Amino acid sequence: MIDLSRRSLLGAAAVTAAAAGAVQAQNTAGNVAPADPTEVVHLWPSGAPGGENVTVTPIVPERSTDPSFHDRYAQYTTDPLLTVMRPERPNGAALLLIPGGGYRWAVLDKEGFDVARVFAAVGVTCFVLRYRLPADGWAAGPNAPLQDAQRALRLIRAHAADYSVDPARIACLGASAGGHLAGLLAVRSDATYQAVDTADEVSHRPDLTILLYPVTTLADPFAHKGSRDQLLGPSPTPEMISRWSLDQMDWTGVGPTVLIHALDDAGVPPENSLQLLATLRASAVVSEAHLFQEGGHGFGIRLIAGKPAAVWPELVQAFGRRNGWLTA
Repeated sequence: MIDLSRRSLLGAAAVTAAAAGAVQAQNTAGNVAPADPTEVVHLWPSGAPGGENVTVTPIVPERSTDPSFHDRYAQYTTDPLLTVMRPERPNGAALLLIPGGGYRWAVLDKEGFDVARVFAAVGVTCFVLRYRLPADGWAAGPNAPLQDAQRALRLIRAHAADYSVDPARIACLGASAGGHLAGLLAVRSDATYQAVDTADEVSHRPDLTILLYPVTTLADPFAHKGSRDQLLGPSPTPEMISRWSLDQMDWTGVGPTVLIHALDDAGVPPENSLQLLATLRASAVVSEAHLFQEGGHGFGIRLIAGKPAAVWPELVQAFGRRNGWLTA
């Protein structure tokens, strides 16, 4: 349980106010959703690898009926991309955001653009990843999303100067199944695709990792079955389950990592974060965990307004300041 000190609450209020101001500046037409960023980077100049047997058609449905906010998800993605959100005053830090969706789709707003606006308001240059999904017929199978995440972070680092970013201050935030993918990005050092260009010569590993109610174990009883089924199929072997569970991996040498989870999360039980925290400690990773009494699953930013868990961005920023990601 976190200690909600007056300083933390005031800091969170300042972050919330800054983000609200950024959104309000875009809402010139009144009670409408903020405009989407328009800068987009396609990850693969000649098409994503291993798509010879892919027949899906991309869709981006809107689930919100409230004009004041979007709630979209990307499914059957064939052209993975980054959407760039540049702050008014960049501070040199970058954040790759990997939304969740159970490896069935990727939610673009709740754990993508909504979170990006909060961090962009304090000077962080943000990149929202729209990634391929493992069950869509890609030759790489469960490695297809990781190919996109590795390529995305390499592109950010290789072109850091173009974004006013320090190549040694690139963090990754993953939520839910996106947290599993962010964890793979941090812990795995193997090459999952053939180099495309000089961007693939730089490291794909983040300098700091933020895992928001992450899927970390694929083993019962705490696995998120939907994510496991989409990633490994309905009948994975014990060896496959172990090989793809973050808490069973060697995290030695991984950068600072912070975990955020609600204790009443019925979708991805908090034991996912607790078991990974034990692994991080055993691997001597600089780590921190914040567990909230309530919040459920998938709370992002909007769904916890006015609740204790609303301080999580401020807690993450404080962790980033202590560990060199944020300098002010």
